[in-house]
Amino acid sequence: MKKVLALMLALVMVLCIGLAACDKKPTDEGATDAPEAPATSTAEIAVVTDVGQLMDKGFNQGTYEGAEAYAKANNISYKYYQPANGSDASDNDRIAAMKQAIDNGAKIIVAPGFLQATAMETVAKENPDVKFVFVDGWALGLPNVTAIVYKEQESGYLAGYAAVMEGYTKLGFTGGGGGTNPAVNRFGYGFLQGAEAAAAEKGVKVDMKYSFKYGETFSASTELQTQIAGWYADGTEVVFACGGSMFQSVKSAAGEYPDAKIIGVDVDQSGESEKVITSAVKGLSASVEKVLGQFYDGKWDAELADVAQNLGAADDSTGLPTDSWRLENFTVEQYEELLGKIKSGELVPESEVPEDITAGWANVTVDLEK
Repeated sequence: MKKVLALMLALVMVLCIGLAACDKKPTDEGATDAPEAPATSTAEIAVVTDVGQLMDKGFNQGTYEGAEAYAKANNISYKYYQPANGSDASDNDRIAAMKQAIDNGAKIIVAPGFLQATAMETVAKENPDVKFVFVDGWALGLPNVTAIVYKEQESGYLAGYAAVMEGYTKLGFTGGGGGTNPAVNRFGYGFLQGAEAAAAEKGVKVDMKYSFKYGETFSASTELQTQIAGWYADGTEVVFACGGSMFQSVKSAAGEYPDAKIIGVDVDQSGESEKVITSAVKGLSASVEKVLGQFYDGKWDAELADVAQNLGAADDSTGLPTDSWRLENFTVEQYEELLGKIKSGELVPESEVPEDITAGWANVTVDLEK
């Protein structure tokens, strides 16, 4: 009997050691926040996530849902991979995740976020027969890589304009990437432009707190929550939460103040909290489905190879969600009229962010927190 117990104990210890050793590998469907996905060891379509969790109510989720939708509609196997070490993932971690996807049979890898650049270039050069979709990236000079870029300044503009037209004059913007992420920077600059335009139209003055502090990794943190709670306590009425999982910190901060409001980003985040009045969205899911369709239709060489598609309102890839409209003073009809001007080119929000974001505004005072 003692020998049997000793054997059982040894087996348990071996199992525990084996599980611990797996902790550093890229994760796929086994992640705790994961939706159900096909239990398959091989998959043609792979999504390698950016920092943060897969279902981050933002960029990772929108990208994954596009790949999932296309794969299900066309009966193609799919899988997602989260690089090891979470928010501290390195280029080597991303490279390992991409290589694991290829080992599992990936024909095309979809990866969101500018941090993927080095890993994607490395793995794409080593695997010329595998195709790569760099979401929110840029052309890498490689025939097996295509990029999707968005005109985030358009969605940001619409969100800022809507907030001021709704009656808010004390705004906040918290952005991810520490000020180095081009997409986030365009969102923020557009938000300022929209607020300025609406303030001029209404003849009001707007105060805006503006910060990339505590957003370097796009992750939720107690420091960010404390900062945003301080904003709300100081009179800020609505905060544009522009940075993936950072939304959770803003949501927690808003929960401390009955009148605090939030503007979401990337996808419609109204389902996450009743405090979300709107979201500055990008057509993440639709654009990923579009590119996958081009690939499987045999159009890679003609339409995708070493190309960066810059998508905006004219492509139904930027805007505000109307199905979950929570604005009362600024109507859907008014929004659609403004959106139409952007689609037609009558109104063109600027994309080049100035070095001094605080200067040049006649109706908005920017309080930059570094």
